[in-house]
Amino acid sequence: MSGPHIIVSMIRTVIEFFRPTYRPERYYMRGPGPACARKTDRTLAA
Repeated sequence: MSGPHIIVSMIRTVIEFFRPTYRPERYYMRGPGPACARKTDRTLAA
């Protein structure tokens, strides 16, 4: 590896540390959706 390549790699590593590209809150599921509610039909269970 050449000198500039190592420097660019180090800069990318530092940026990834402080501002990660993976954001778990974007993929967090909040519960079953409307398709699951239709499938189980909870109105008849009461």
